[in-house]
Amino acid sequence: MQNPRQIAFLALREVHRRGAFADAALDRAFGNSQLNDLDRRLVTELVYGSVRRMRSIDFIIDKLATKKSSQQPPELRTILHLGLYQLEYLNQIPPSAAVNTTVQLAKENGFSGLSSFVNGLLRQYIRLTDNDLNPLTVTNYKSTVERLGILHSFPEWLVNLWIEQIGETETEQLCEWFNQSPTIDLRINPLKSSIAEIETAFKSQNISTSRIPNLPQALRLNGSIGAIQNLPGYSEGWWTIQDSSAQLVTHLLAPQPGETIIDACAAPGGKTTHSAELMQDEGTIYACDKTASRLKKLKENADRLQMKSIKIHTGDSRHFSEFVNLADRVLLDAPCSGLGTLHRRADARWRHTPENIQQQSQLQSELLANAATFVKPGGVLVYATCTIHPLENETVIRSFLDSNPHWQIEPPTIDLPVQPSPEGWVKVWPHRHHMDGFFMVRLKQLKKE
Repeated sequence: MQNPRQIAFLALREVHRRGAFADAALDRAFGNSQLNDLDRRLVTELVYGSVRRMRSIDFIIDKLATKKSSQQPPELRTILHLGLYQLEYLNQIPPSAAVNTTVQLAKENGFSGLSSFVNGLLRQYIRLTDNDLNPLTVTNYKSTVERLGILHSFPEWLVNLWIEQIGETETEQLCEWFNQSPTIDLRINPLKSSIAEIETAFKSQNISTSRIPNLPQALRLNGSIGAIQNLPGYSEGWWTIQDSSAQLVTHLLAPQPGETIIDACAAPGGKTTHSAELMQDEGTIYACDKTASRLKKLKENADRLQMKSIKIHTGDSRHFSEFVNLADRVLLDAPCSGLGTLHRRADARWRHTPENIQQQSQLQSELLANAATFVKPGGVLVYATCTIHPLENETVIRSFLDSNPHWQIEPPTIDLPVQPSPEGWVKVWPHRHHMDGFFMVRLKQLKKE
């Protein structure tokens, strides 16, 4: 199958009909096709974009069609999403091409009798936008929360949460950030190469890069790059992909050569291998995770980077009594909602609720209490998440410190691209710092007298 829009339709049908994750549905759809790079990029944009902008597009359908989007046949709704996404968000596609290919999709997928409806709705939308009457921008919304939620396509509970923390203006900036395509950052492996050597290798292939202040191993790729494994230095282990904010976490941990480190929730291993690099691969890192398949990915990464200090440990870290008082430093990169990485996870905004965030917070508290027992007296624990929800971050840390008076926050002493809070933790807001949303805090266990 070579029709990129049909492939996008099949992936979106899986997302809408079966609740599949967008990235998994996309991988399966690509597995049955032989598309060139340009068409693969189009399919990826159509699938991730349509999922991301689902609320906005449903709102347009509700305004223009007699039947609400929720009352449309599910697969017809998916076809309308593809057409309207192209018209509203992809300026490089001529409107006539977006309309004609969407009508063709309807005909080829059992909706020949409704193809004139599809054609009429899309052309009506073009007429409205040509006359500055786009329903998204001319509607009188009931509130700021509704406006931001519909215009930028987010659930209102999330918009409310952000407004409480950073106000309306910054919330809009955050929404806009999360609707952009994500950047790709590399972390240079200093045991195999140098940042200058890799910059030169990329420049020789006309790939633009830029450095990130106060992150000595970080290199951001600019523009289109093609397949990752074809980039210079991939097979030699010169670098790995890791967002800048995730790199910050391991610098905060600051592992030293010869130490014993426990990475309590390690897979897929970005921070584990970073720890090995910072330790010059001297010492022992216990990489723990309860999912064997994810640990396999960690092992593949460690092997490609040629790391010897990492020992794989399968299982739930809450049950590892053999680790008590063993480690100089412990990293708990806790499972979380991922609400700091919504630009990377197209469907995450629709999958979470206030209720499951509460459940996550409980699990995180349990993991933290247990991981703290792994630390030697006088040792260090870093707690980190890729979420910006206070229940998963500040609340977990305050509760832990209230219950454990022999622990305290140790504010960062290194220069970071993000200013620590007065309390001593670091919270990365994507729209301010131009990297994934993250929370991290370094905790020190006081030596007993």
